[in-house]
Amino acid sequence: MQNNQLLEKLGSLTVEEKIGQLVQLTGDFFEGDLDTVVTGPLKKLGLHQNYNVYNTGSILNVTDREKIIQLQTDYLEKSNHKIPLLFMADIIYGYRTIFPIPLAQTCSWNFESIEYAASIAARECYEEGVHVTFSPMVDVVRDPRWGRVMESSGEDTLLAKKYAESMVHGIQGRQGENSIPADKIAACVKHFAAYGAPVAGREYNAVDMSEHMLREYYLPGYQAAIDAGVKLVMTAFNTLNGIPATGNEWLNRDLLRQEMKFDGVLISDYAAVEELIMHGYAEDEAAAAKLALVAGVDIDMKTAVYANQLENVINGNEELQQLLDDAVYRVLKLKNDLGLFEDPFRGLKESRPLLATRILSDEHKTAARSLAEQSLVLLKNEQELLPLSKQAKIALIGPYAEETSTLGMWAIKGDERDTVNLKTGLLKHVDPEQISVCRGSHLLPDYARDALGKYVDKLPVETVDEDVLLQEAVRKASEADVVVLALGESIYQSGEGGSRTNPTLPEPQLKLLHEVSQLNKKLVVIVYSGRPLILTEVAAQADALIQAWYPGTMGGEALANILYGTANPSGKLAMTFPRSVGQIPVYYNELKTGRPNLPENGFYRFASRYIDETNEPLYPFGYGKSYTTFDYSLLSVSRKEMSADKPVDIEVSVTNTGKYDGKETVQLYIRDQFASVARPIKMLADFKQIFLRSGETGTVQFSISEDMLKFYGTSMKFESEPGDFEVYIGTSSQETPLTFNFALRAGEHDE
Repeated sequence: MQNNQLLEKLGSLTVEEKIGQLVQLTGDFFEGDLDTVVTGPLKKLGLHQNYNVYNTGSILNVTDREKIIQLQTDYLEKSNHKIPLLFMADIIYGYRTIFPIPLAQTCSWNFESIEYAASIAARECYEEGVHVTFSPMVDVVRDPRWGRVMESSGEDTLLAKKYAESMVHGIQGRQGENSIPADKIAACVKHFAAYGAPVAGREYNAVDMSEHMLREYYLPGYQAAIDAGVKLVMTAFNTLNGIPATGNEWLNRDLLRQEMKFDGVLISDYAAVEELIMHGYAEDEAAAAKLALVAGVDIDMKTAVYANQLENVINGNEELQQLLDDAVYRVLKLKNDLGLFEDPFRGLKESRPLLATRILSDEHKTAARSLAEQSLVLLKNEQELLPLSKQAKIALIGPYAEETSTLGMWAIKGDERDTVNLKTGLLKHVDPEQISVCRGSHLLPDYARDALGKYVDKLPVETVDEDVLLQEAVRKASEADVVVLALGESIYQSGEGGSRTNPTLPEPQLKLLHEVSQLNKKLVVIVYSGRPLILTEVAAQADALIQAWYPGTMGGEALANILYGTANPSGKLAMTFPRSVGQIPVYYNELKTGRPNLPENGFYRFASRYIDETNEPLYPFGYGKSYTTFDYSLLSVSRKEMSADKPVDIEVSVTNTGKYDGKETVQLYIRDQFASVARPIKMLADFKQIFLRSGETGTVQFSISEDMLKFYGTSMKFESEPGDFEVYIGTSSQETPLTFNFALRAGEHDE
């Protein structure tokens, strides 16, 4: 449909019909007869009885092919203008083929694999009729107490930018056109803005930060998604410096639309428009409707505010009427970009052989296993305990030994029956006689229910005695050569609403770890979680330690491949692991201080330090071990002075000095020595991955451009300043064996 036709369609709508396009409901509003709907979901949501559901613009979280066909068919038959419904859903990291959680994916530092995973999720969504996914989430997170860290790319701005770009390209494609092709759907970047920085790490809490902090660290991820062509942006639940994001005109119109050049659909998060009242920002629903419309919110997700109030709010106000038209046009354009006016079903009604579906295909599962292998992080491997010998007798113990609930909280279409657990994965490498298995402990102290009130521990009532489980674990561990403890937090302890004051392993599992460690057996600990946990006690007792995250459908196979050496771990942490709660938030790119804690000063009280704990984290950003070792040497630096048109080109030699083939992520950090505002002690500026066979040497090239030195100064302009810089190159943010200095000078310089 051409632009003039869209405008004609817009002009043909009544005010009531226009408002309907901005309303998002769930599928139950279209089930049953009118009386059932009026007394059921309409009443529950508070929609007025005369609201015509067949004016509604979009549907939330209906993801079944046949249901979508039924709803779209019924809607088109009963609506006046035959404008197709949009179907949107929370497909965050996989439809049926579930990939590792986003935080885990970023630990692969392989954004080609991440883009491919996103394309598979989009392909499976397309086959089932979903038009929009609420992904990617690009909120920078520095506080592991916050539950939704699992959906993020971690603490670093560069990784957030690369994650945003890769996800949008994977979901929508790289065509650079308005139309979204078959096999692709529309992406929605969230949560605008700074949702990942709530005070005290508490879900939905206020965010209070300087504009400099916002621009420097938190906005670039959203900008990268916009530059990649993302079709939708979702507002955040939080207040930002006292103003709720969903009603923040400066944030959404001045910054997002004008400055960041976003021209797509802005959708509220679930009920966020109505929550303007609870924030104390809007007096009532009418005020909330006006504030959200003026702020630029195009779609009101799952409240009655727009449906009930907008018509009266805009009555007689030409400016607000124009804002309504603008919002409706953007919704119509999104539908047009998806090709819904030509085919409201996007191929769903085409005949398809039963076996033609690619959902959960071998290709998709292979990709999920590969990304999981790359996402696992080897944190410790004393005396080269790993990889395991296939002759060793293994005791596989712990609540995650046979657990299939390892998909994370937001795998809404994931099926545990499709999930490969750890035991099944190990049995692909060794015979059953080599492995003895037991649970050892309950997953949670209150083993019966999770935080949502659901039963998660599947033990029969007669076997719930904790001591019995522990005694069995000790017996089996004592008979084994190596003990593999599969521990972790419940999937319901992380994710939305999963904030924790003490993010550690549950007490029953710590007791199990302690008892087994007393046997002095070789001990491998695997940790499943949606966040960095405080593993100080765990690391002290384990000989080998693997951070598994929630690894997805093929997680058991991926872990087994790592344990037995079929795959060599290469994951690097995208988020710092603290030693204790008191360090939180702890992150690698903190600002310099006037009284740094310098090693040469020893125990000096009046420095920026703790008196009861080291400043250093347990495991730093960028950290991750391999079964092999890598040696670095600096081959060349093109110049020690640079200007805008003369970058610093670097060549680094990397040698695999171990006995296993492996992949290394070479990380380049820059420190600005002097600037008009305080700068971080170092910032990740670039990274490269290189695969080397045992004994092989390869070359990695970097180029430092002026753009990599830019930052926001006191005037909020993004620009560089002449000065001196230090470069660190290495295997993590703390292990940087190569360093050198260069200077940025104004004007031209000879080589």
